[in-house]
Amino acid sequence: MNLKDLIQEAESKKVAIGHFNVSDIAALNAVFKAAHELKLPVIIGVSEGERDFIGVKQVAALVESLKDEYNFPIFLNADHTRSFEAVKAAIQAGFDAVIFDAANLPLEENIQQTKGVVDYVKSVNPDILVEGELGYIGTSSKLLDSIPEGAAIEEKDLTKPKDAKLFVQETGVDLLAPAIGNIHGILRDTTNPNLNIKKIKEIKKTVGVPLVLHGGSGIKEEELRAAIEAGISIIHINTEIRLAWRKGLERAFSDKPEEITPYKLLPAAEDAVYEVAKQRLKLFNKML
Repeated sequence: MNLKDLIQEAESKKVAIGHFNVSDIAALNAVFKAAHELKLPVIIGVSEGERDFIGVKQVAALVESLKDEYNFPIFLNADHTRSFEAVKAAIQAGFDAVIFDAANLPLEENIQQTKGVVDYVKSVNPDILVEGELGYIGTSSKLLDSIPEGAAIEEKDLTKPKDAKLFVQETGVDLLAPAIGNIHGILRDTTNPNLNIKKIKEIKKTVGVPLVLHGGSGIKEEELRAAIEAGISIIHINTEIRLAWRKGLERAFSDKPEEITPYKLLPAAEDAVYEVAKQRLKLFNKML
């Protein structure tokens, strides 16, 4: 099955596909190990910064090698892509999906730019999925001292169903990421804002395409379950992955203060990421 088919299957089962961002081979191996053990499809996400570090063609080759060697449904997404040039590079490298992020622009400009991306991608390969974003939720997957400035948290600022319908109709996107109370990152000293489950239901009923939840890190389990039931089909986890990686590596440095060999230190980071990915995949697929 291709990614589009698997997303449709997730919709019908009222489960969600896990999308996990990686920055190195340790995190990639950890996420793949968790998905492979659970026999669940998984999406690997790489932001523009993560792509710059790993290499656009290099990360595509790594994910493709896992897909081929294990005959496994692992897919690669160009997360939060903000320029046409970056979209083009990901598509030419063989990514399965791309997110064009113009959520900080007015609706009309967002529609215009996103439609241009959709037209290009579909002209290259109609099977590549394009996701659009509607509503600003911040940009950094990190520990936060406060809610990102300008993030859509208040009811009046959340994505409106009528705007979502217009956006999907005019752009032709395959997937939509709305602002529904979610933010990128995890608040350091308090809990993340609550999701607006009612808004998810309203948008899902209106747009007719699968919905994606960004900023899944730091959201309570019961809210994630409710969001999936309301119509979310893909959930992004990044900050939790980064935090686990950091803590695992710190533990390795503490346990092995004299060790300098990367492949003897990084397994601790891999183990920590594996535990997060496995727990989240179970939650998203009604296995908890």
